[in-house]
Amino acid sequence: MPERSAHLEIARLWLAGRGLTDVPPTPWLAARLTVRRRARLAASTLVALFLCGVALIYVTALPTGEPADELRSLLVLMALVVVLVLAQALLDRWVRHVDRQASEQLPQRAAHTIRPGWRTVLGLPRAALLVTTYIAATTLAIGTLIVRDSTDRYPPVILLIGLCGVAIGTVIQLRHVLTHPVVADDEGSLAADLHMRVEDARELAMPTAVWSLPVVSVFSAGLDPWNTAWLVFIVLSIIALLLITAWTGRSTLAAARHATSAR
Repeated sequence: MPERSAHLEIARLWLAGRGLTDVPPTPWLAARLTVRRRARLAASTLVALFLCGVALIYVTALPTGEPADELRSLLVLMALVVVLVLAQALLDRWVRHVDRQASEQLPQRAAHTIRPGWRTVLGLPRAALLVTTYIAATTLAIGTLIVRDSTDRYPPVILLIGLCGVAIGTVIQLRHVLTHPVVADDEGSLAADLHMRVEDARELAMPTAVWSLPVVSVFSAGLDPWNTAWLVFIVLSIIALLLITAWTGRSTLAAARHATSAR
């Protein structure tokens, strides 16, 4: 089938791009890569729709500024957060389902397929950046909420609710990435599995939504000191992510080889 051949070719190119030219592009590997590409596209679309929803919820209460209208908008936002988390969980379940199907197709399971720890998969620098980003964002949101008067607290409340939703979704998905079983039957497929796990974790650890939420909420109030602090925070965290990516990108293949040879 042309589609199957295309997926196998994409798998071959994916393996070659990670230095795994000695690993054959099997149908189950192609299926795992395909479902991840589709799930990432769907996840990005979900986050974009969520941000659009946050912006719409924010502006709906602006014309009146009535507490009742703001309360209704916040309830709608909470419902939107629940929908986001559930949708992300369903996407994650879809990926794990394909992984289970691939595992059932293996002729044998590789010996000593111990799941790699979070330091191997995510890495200490990225984990530290992720935690620091959420702590800093929450601190800034709470600070904005405290210092503004009672008539201007609606935007930071929206921001806090949005941050909570994004954080919950990230934690749930990262937990699944770190705990789902290894799908491999030899050293080469172990390395491929580790690469997929690392890419899944790093994709989830990208704080894009955290950077975007202030733009659709608190930034509408103008560049007061707190919003300036938000801009500085976003710029610094982006620079930190670029430095971490440049530093860790060179060692990904070596880490994969080391992790598989240690088994």
